[in-house]
Amino acid sequence: MTHTHDITRRNFIVGTAAAGAGLTLGFYAPLGGTAPLAAEQAHEVNAWVVVKPDDTVVIRIARSEMGQGTLTGLAQLVAEELECDWSKVTTEYPTPGQNLARGRVWGSFFTTGSRGIRGSHEYVRQGGAAARQLLIEAAAIRWKAEPAECQTAASVITHVPTGRTTTYGAVAGEAADLAAPFDVALKDPKDWKIAGKPLPRLDTADKVTGKQVYGTDINLPGMLNAAIKACPVFGGTLKNYDEAKVSRMPGVRKIVPVGDDAVAVVADTWWRAQKALDALPVTWDFGPNAKASSTDSAQTLRQGLEAKDAYIGNRAGDIDAALANAATRVEADYAYPHQAHATMEPMNATALWTKNKCEVWCPTQSGEAALAATARAAGLPRSRCDVYKLHLGGGFGRRGAFHDFVEQAVTIAKELPGTPVKLIWSREEDMTHDHYHPLTQARLVGALDENGDLTGLRVRISGQSIIASVMPGRMSSGADMFVFQCLAKGGDHAISYDIPNLLFDHAMHNPHVPPGFWRGVNANQNVVYMECFIDELAHAAGKDPLAFRRKLLSKNPKSLAVLDAVAERAGWDKPAQAGVGRGLAVCKAYGSYVAACAEVSLKDTRDLKIHRIVAATDPGVAVNPRQIEMQMEGSFVYGLSALLYGECTVKEGRIEQQNFDSYEVMRLAEMPQVETIVMPSGGFWGGVGEPTIAVAAPAVLNAIFAASGKRFRQVPLKNAGLRPT
Repeated sequence: MTHTHDITRRNFIVGTAAAGAGLTLGFYAPLGGTAPLAAEQAHEVNAWVVVKPDDTVVIRIARSEMGQGTLTGLAQLVAEELECDWSKVTTEYPTPGQNLARGRVWGSFFTTGSRGIRGSHEYVRQGGAAARQLLIEAAAIRWKAEPAECQTAASVITHVPTGRTTTYGAVAGEAADLAAPFDVALKDPKDWKIAGKPLPRLDTADKVTGKQVYGTDINLPGMLNAAIKACPVFGGTLKNYDEAKVSRMPGVRKIVPVGDDAVAVVADTWWRAQKALDALPVTWDFGPNAKASSTDSAQTLRQGLEAKDAYIGNRAGDIDAALANAATRVEADYAYPHQAHATMEPMNATALWTKNKCEVWCPTQSGEAALAATARAAGLPRSRCDVYKLHLGGGFGRRGAFHDFVEQAVTIAKELPGTPVKLIWSREEDMTHDHYHPLTQARLVGALDENGDLTGLRVRISGQSIIASVMPGRMSSGADMFVFQCLAKGGDHAISYDIPNLLFDHAMHNPHVPPGFWRGVNANQNVVYMECFIDELAHAAGKDPLAFRRKLLSKNPKSLAVLDAVAERAGWDKPAQAGVGRGLAVCKAYGSYVAACAEVSLKDTRDLKIHRIVAATDPGVAVNPRQIEMQMEGSFVYGLSALLYGECTVKEGRIEQQNFDSYEVMRLAEMPQVETIVMPSGGFWGGVGEPTIAVAAPAVLNAIFAASGKRFRQVPLKNAGLRPT
């Protein structure tokens, strides 16, 4: 979840300075100082746009790239306003240390909550527009002409009356000496030529050829490698270890206690470090959680379903009267487990510490949070630290609010001053020391009148609060309002349906397993709870699930539009093939409107075949429609893996799943055909990377019921004996 500040054109100040023979443009958002850039700062740190003499355009991207396409999308927005030659566009990451030194010139580095583009689109577009205006003015001065007489296209400036032309690179140095424009006009999206188009991603070639450098690829001169092991029980501590048993093993350089709950081995290679760590005798104090189990947590959450006291997230009308006067009352309990992020690239960071400076190379969703973690562990002010951000081999929220791996790397590097140390977590360490998808249960009670219309709905959520664990300062009078994603009164996660009487509340219970932001976060379980129960209500009312939803969406045209789109594409009005069931789901999440229709069959009550999913999204504005399609497809891989397999269980205080043999993900052969419908209606900027994941599981669960008459109310389905084929 990202906290943002409002950024308008009027409080947006543009600074310019020369960088060699090129032009560097720095754009100040109201997140820090607004002093003009000094020439030496610009030469040392280029801001949003750099135009080189050969017309290469380097666009600085502050947000992180982790496979979602933000890097390309933001570059498209800048290039659109700049009207540069897209074939000559490259990108670079600035560092959070540079950002701090220059008054947070690049704004927020935080890349979570599907806000990479929608949280910064305006000021990066202003950056491109301001650059274009300066370049035109420089050319006009050279020609002794009026800027209004000039046009631009593909990095070429043309003086229309005379036909004279010049390139951006040729006038960049002159443009750098000009006063920056205070206000710039942005294009209407209907006039876009680069943005809004399904252009290939800028990072694909390097990934395909292996040129792309990830955190685990870093190799610095004289670098050592570290492996780490933390207490397997959350809340436990390190008692002692027998260093003598491994200190003479090949390549071992040092054994380092890390904090009060971990120990690391440093060696010349990571494999040698890990083998020595495996052989190191360690004694742990497992602490008060040594006997904790999933069974205990489930029982506590069940008690929460009955608790008298709870935090109210959404209330309307008189739910008690609606339930008391119901012609038909429907009730069901659902449950959702802990789940790991399971990024393909495990946690890692490389640190170089001296008494005067600390540098870190790492994949992170928040360069500024990584910088803060670096400074804490280094014992140095942030001004003497920096973080070099790399592409992420998966983020999903794990590398956003949590930088334990960075602090560990710096702590280890402090024991070897002047020597870079690369820390890589083993897959087992990564799986058992995550910050997991929150554990919750829900009880839903609905009231239907004599016509089968929904008159009231009560939803009690019992379970963990991420905000209470991670950001307690953002609690609202003791309540975590983020728990009510997709159930809220309004905003980015508003409930889609118009229900006259409702009460949604939360009985908070926090077991010792730490919760964290997980792709889609609370939208995942809440949309399962809501959309599956809406199906149950439709069935109890004897109504078609589509017609039942359409009536509840009569005051929400955007949600109705995406629902109608998937129903039409899936052929809802025609009978499905024999043995095939169809299921629907719809919600608003991260500012976007999304819906899905799944087609499945069930053979011998066990073999589940997910044939097809049709998905639609209205994100308001589509910066790169093809990237949106790929994000939708990828979200179903993640969401269906969670539905089918995803569960982390606790025994004797520790996570039982340690690798992909016990924490499975979907195989290629199990993946259904995915058909995407991108239908931007304009006028707002919604998220892309997370919203559609929320409708994956409930659409399939509802389709299973349609095919078999069986309701499954607990995730994952493997526990019910279902396996995909």
